Amino acid sequence: MKSSKKSVAILGLGKYGCSLAENLYNLGEDVLVADIDERVIRDMAPKVTSAVCADLTNEDEIVALGLQNMDIVIICMGGNVAASIMSVTIAKEQGVPKVIAKASSPRMKNILKRVGADKIIDPELEGGIRSARILASQHIHDYFEIDDNLCMVELFPKKAWVGHNLIELDLRKKYDLNVAAVKVEDHDWGYVDPNRRLEETDLLMVLLEKKDINKWR
Repeated sequence: MKSSKKSVAILGLGKYGCSLAENLYNLGEDVLVADIDERVIRDMAPKVTSAVCADLTNEDEIVALGLQNMDIVIICMGGNVAASIMSVTIAKEQGVPKVIAKASSPRMKNILKRVGADKIIDPELEGGIRSARILASQHIHDYFEIDDNLCMVELFPKKAWVGHNLIELDLRKKYDLNVAAVKVEDHDWGYVDPNRRLEETDLLMVLLEKKDINKWR
């Protein structure tokens, strides 16, 4: 199972950015955070890999962060359109594979997509814990908490599963998970045929206990 760390930079430390940074670090990722507020940086320093006080409206200070070394850059400045646009643009120019941005309005969402953001975060729908689970995983597409014990996860099949059916894989016994539904390419969710061989593009909806979630790193 591949377990290599991701390098993640989080620019802007409001409530959502702090929650996301702390949860990603707790999941084992290398996390760099940056914000202009020295007090917030001091508070976050022991909770992440690296914390930098930087003016994220200043192009030179953003460039100096070394974003080209990151696997993911997340811009959490939903209230500052100009700074968000600049950060997305610089991150893409520096070749960051995945650039994610928080938007506070549909108009801002459209603008950030236009300048190159790969994904837009809606903090009203995504909490820091849920976002961290998705970003830290090689396989998880989406994550929903059901209660204190159970969660529902949308995940792509592991490579070793492709070409095998659910009877052969016996996922309940081997991984303590139950496959509830499958989504084949652009089709709707449907019940799983246990005899159908899984394909790489299948998306599985599974139920499992939260204690087992780190198996899907």
